[in-house]
Amino acid sequence: MVNIAMIGCGAISGIYLKNITETYREIQLVGVCDLIPERAQKAHDFVEAQKAKGIACESVKIYKDMHEAFADPDVQVVLNITRPYEHFAVSKAALLAGKNVYSEKPLAVDMEEATEILAIAKEKNLHVGGAPDTFMGAGIQTCRKLIDDGVIGDVIGANVAMIGHGPETWHPDPDFFYKRGGGPMLDMGPYYVTALINLLGEAKGVMGMTKKSFSDRIITSEPHYGEHIDVTTDTYLTGSILFSSGAIAQIFTTFDVYYTMQPHFEVYGTKGTLAVPDPNTFGGSILLYRPEDHANGPATDPGLAKRSATDPYVHFKEIPLMFDYRENSRALGLSDMCKAIETGRNWRANYKQQLHVLEIMTSFSKSSASGKFIELTTKFERAEPMKNNPMHGILD
Repeated sequence: MVNIAMIGCGAISGIYLKNITETYREIQLVGVCDLIPERAQKAHDFVEAQKAKGIACESVKIYKDMHEAFADPDVQVVLNITRPYEHFAVSKAALLAGKNVYSEKPLAVDMEEATEILAIAKEKNLHVGGAPDTFMGAGIQTCRKLIDDGVIGDVIGANVAMIGHGPETWHPDPDFFYKRGGGPMLDMGPYYVTALINLLGEAKGVMGMTKKSFSDRIITSEPHYGEHIDVTTDTYLTGSILFSSGAIAQIFTTFDVYYTMQPHFEVYGTKGTLAVPDPNTFGGSILLYRPEDHANGPATDPGLAKRSATDPYVHFKEIPLMFDYRENSRALGLSDMCKAIETGRNWRANYKQQLHVLEIMTSFSKSSASGKFIELTTKFERAEPMKNNPMHGILD
């Protein structure tokens, strides 16, 4: 059993609290901390309510600040789910205190911060990992197996998009989405880019064009209804990723567009096309279209063929999920890293993956500013695929 301290008890903490107490049997939450004491108290009370329902979990401490958590000898891993621009300071302080760190995405807001975090971890021989861990779920893992087994042939490329008009209509504290470390690429991009490299492998370089469409956003969610946000980050980012295999992926993320059908994630091969489920989920529908499906269709110009306005994948076939963890399984990567701490094996949501994803994401704006193709410096090797263990919540 590995003991966890949670730093940050905001909106995302609810699913972590639920899954740590209910699902993952090899980790245990021992304490919580938040700059807003009421949030930490709410997290504490949630655990108490879980105990009252008969769920096997222990009461948690409420730390007065993160440094008290880092000084607690019971804590082995710090779960850093603070706001993105706070990830660096919290992770750095935890590592300096001798604690392993698992953070929400991204690892840091730029490569300089990330490099410093990893240098400290290496010096102190500590584990660093982090979200997203959705790629470990049944959806992406099944897609990986289909691609690795050659079901769509050699991968030619991919096309992914996250299109929407921003979180200020629903998120209780949306301001940080438009500040340093925010924007659609660093907020939602990690899900898409992490899925891409787990399906297509290491990326070699990127080209991008980015912009900020609106300098001011008005919050329409509570409790900050009517307040204005000064936008300081790009909110419309599009570009291409060249993979070491030769495959090319297009990616588009925006908080500026009114749109209803999203997300979009397709992988193209020499023998077929795979429609990948939303990479911000662990399950979802997987759809496949192969030459035999096309051959059995009408012999006419596909541009003139009748098609369903509501289902662009009407001729695709659904593929069953082949792996566990198809529900919202956040903390799966955390549990996997904790298992690695105990056994000495590699962990899947590891810092090398986080660093590669961060370099890809931050290179779009660099390419846009310079007008040049950006060669990546980080290397990446895919971790072992997931294994179907007989007991849910126990990692291999």
